Amino acid sequence: MQEHPQSTITDDAEALLERFEAIYRDSDGDPARIPWAHAKPCPWLVSWLNAEAPSLVRAGARTAVVGCGLGNDAALLAERGYEVTAFDICPAAIDLARARFPQHADCFLQADLRDLPIKLHHRFELVVEIHTLQALPPNCRPPLARGMASLLSHRGILVAIARARDEAVPPDSVSGPPFPIAPRELMSTMREAGLAPLRQPDDFLDDNNPPVRRIRALFHRADAPCPD
Repeated sequence: MQEHPQSTITDDAEALLERFEAIYRDSDGDPARIPWAHAKPCPWLVSWLNAEAPSLVRAGARTAVVGCGLGNDAALLAERGYEVTAFDICPAAIDLARARFPQHADCFLQADLRDLPIKLHHRFELVVEIHTLQALPPNCRPPLARGMASLLSHRGILVAIARARDEAVPPDSVSGPPFPIAPRELMSTMREAGLAPLRQPDDFLDDNNPPVRRIRALFHRADAPCPD
């Protein structure tokens, strides 16, 4: 048994976060030099916004983008009329996002999902989480999920997108980042954070070569009615 498990979890997370900050800082703004970054919005967010979001989220809704990185998803949402607040724990990522999207610079701020300012609590009708949970090992995820839950307004919706792992593969057998998430693991993590699934998650193979298994899931606060 670990003598100081909480300290170990914190150390694991901080070491990775320092690594992420260094990669952003040394990239000179080139997405090709950031292994996880892309120069365009997440396609699985775009397809959800086109097909499902209009029936669930009002036009112009207050929206939080968690772990916004270079800002592509936040800029897309802002251009579609959402009232966007996008944050990342890495100051270098926020600097790059503001430089890439100066017209939306006021949307971006540096913040730690594990210790968010009170002014962000329960404020957002839509929370977008893309590849943040998978960036850290499974034992580091509960405080991230609680942070996401704290952002949601009473009837808010969280959309979470991640690489998926087969249920039979033990989580500690995966060397990351990224650390893919098994569907049941995602459901359990969010349930413990006070969230409930809005519907069955989308579990699919993407268009990469070779294809990568993905999961896209929607959640709402368990203490609130399921959004219509």
